[in-house]
Amino acid sequence: MAGTPWVNPVKQRLSEGLPVIAATITTASVEIAAQTAALGFDFLWIEMEHSPITLETLRHMVLATRGLPALPFARVPVNEIWMAKRVLDQGVSGVMFPFTSTPELALQAANACRYPPAGRRGSGANLARFTWPSTDPYYDCADANIVVITVVEEARAIDRIDEIAATPGIDVLFIGTSDLSFSLGLRGDQDHPLVQEAVSKVAAAAKRHGKYLGRPAGSPAKVRQFLDQGFQLFQAPTEIGFLSAGAEAYLSTLRKSTPCEPPRSLY
Repeated sequence: MAGTPWVNPVKQRLSEGLPVIAATITTASVEIAAQTAALGFDFLWIEMEHSPITLETLRHMVLATRGLPALPFARVPVNEIWMAKRVLDQGVSGVMFPFTSTPELALQAANACRYPPAGRRGSGANLARFTWPSTDPYYDCADANIVVITVVEEARAIDRIDEIAATPGIDVLFIGTSDLSFSLGLRGDQDHPLVQEAVSKVAAAAKRHGKYLGRPAGSPAKVRQFLDQGFQLFQAPTEIGFLSAGAEAYLSTLRKSTPCEPPRSLY
């Protein structure tokens, strides 16, 4: 008797109304990716838009994290079918598409992640099959389990958000609040009422069309705040952000408890 088909645990948690949290990987270090994948995050947000991580490094990260709790997802540099094809064929379990500002781009993202006749993904997946976390036949399993995340981060996307949200095959509308603020002329002011109004419009469209909501969350307090607003998928800080925060906490404690003496001359 065939076993129960594998379900991507990120998709499973989302379908159960539970939050999922991604650690953001921006350094081209396989060791950091592997260590982070074992820390308790739901998936790795492997950042290929704003970092020097290459396709070859991505493949090494997929190999290094095989069997670890956090699945590897990749944010591609641009919403193009050929770009998505390349990261999917390395074995990632989800793709984030930046600047998905029109329904045409949303459909392109969905099509890039599924095989014909449902989409336009190419069939050369030998590497992906080797590292895929399930023994189920790859093509059908991938079609059912790849998580498709479209990033809404331009003012023009808000104007057509209902059409974007209605696109079949899109799992998550992720609001890139920083770039959205820049697009609105606010240069990083993510708390501005215009940004909050845009966020509310995206949230309402996601609810109308049965899409999950995501956004960056820099702290546990922010996660709790955004959960109350209907968000389920959260991008946590980068590994560099966590390193900096840990170092600051360590050093600030020492500086408060250790008297600071002026340096003494060696001679």
